[in-house]
Amino acid sequence: MTGDVSAVPAVPAVPAEQREVWLRARPDGALKVDDFELVRVPVPEVRAGQVLVRNRLMSVVAVMRTLVEGGDDLPVPSAELGEPMWGPALGEVVAAPGGELVPGDLVTHMRGWREYAAVDVGEARPVDTAVLPDAAAHLSQAMTGWLGVVRGAEVRHGDTVFVTGAAGGVGTMAGQFARLRGARRVIGSTGSRSKADYLIKELGYDAVVLRGGAPIEEQLREAAPEGLDAVFDNVGGEQLTAALAVANRGARVGLVGALSGQLGGGFSAPVEVDTGALILRGITLRGMAGIDHLDAIPEGMRAFGRGLRAGTLAFPHVRLSGIDQAPRALCELLEGRHIGAVLVEL
Repeated sequence: MTGDVSAVPAVPAVPAEQREVWLRARPDGALKVDDFELVRVPVPEVRAGQVLVRNRLMSVVAVMRTLVEGGDDLPVPSAELGEPMWGPALGEVVAAPGGELVPGDLVTHMRGWREYAAVDVGEARPVDTAVLPDAAAHLSQAMTGWLGVVRGAEVRHGDTVFVTGAAGGVGTMAGQFARLRGARRVIGSTGSRSKADYLIKELGYDAVVLRGGAPIEEQLREAAPEGLDAVFDNVGGEQLTAALAVANRGARVGLVGALSGQLGGGFSAPVEVDTGALILRGITLRGMAGIDHLDAIPEGMRAFGRGLRAGTLAFPHVRLSGIDQAPRALCELLEGRHIGAVLVEL
């Protein structure tokens, strides 16, 4: 967790060339570093209504696995062969033909996987370090966690909450937000004992169920003997099935992700649902698409910033250095090698 991107030096001279990461091949099985290539291209020229941004940090997220497969089921562009990848990035404006942004400003945008990006002004979001003291936190998935906890699972004071995929960029934040919302007991799921220990010792989880151990439902019943009041589901599949079996009457389930299918390149995580049981127990399942809840983002950002400043929230993340490490960063994320968000310093 090194480096302070909020301390921006004088705007550097712009070189003639830059490096970008392109998708070379659709993956055959597990995603591999060789599915990408690092290329040198001219630094783009900016036209009116754009700014040139020198990217400093970018993030890799699990949905990129679906995008390199084609991503036809998602409402966002897929990654195309022989073209640069795209994704969240934070950088410094180095040229601005006019408008509100000026050289030296820090912005976030979606044209990562390259050292320089020509970004439409309307797509460049200024970084306000008064809201988030760590500029890198603007690349966190905290708002996904916030929305899933507050509007999806509707976590309330005294709840017992289950967070699936608890060690990832979303889950590490969701468990913390659930605690801040007054949850009495927070349970997570993850794939290794070391990650489980981290969740308990560093992020305040009360218990963790391990994927690949005893049946998930059996572990859940032991961890939550009084049942579950709220579920933040980022995985689907077996884990959601188990959560529904252990859920109390009136439980709320926020469906945030589909990692059980996503890691293989799709966005499908089927479960068998007993509709009658859900009706009789008054259980609510709510699919959460962030675009439907943009009005809640300012409140979530303020809560995130307050927690970071007060030390009641952490932003778990790892950084790899160099744009050439971006493919490895994504592959390691999908292999479950890291805890929290995965960032690449460019």
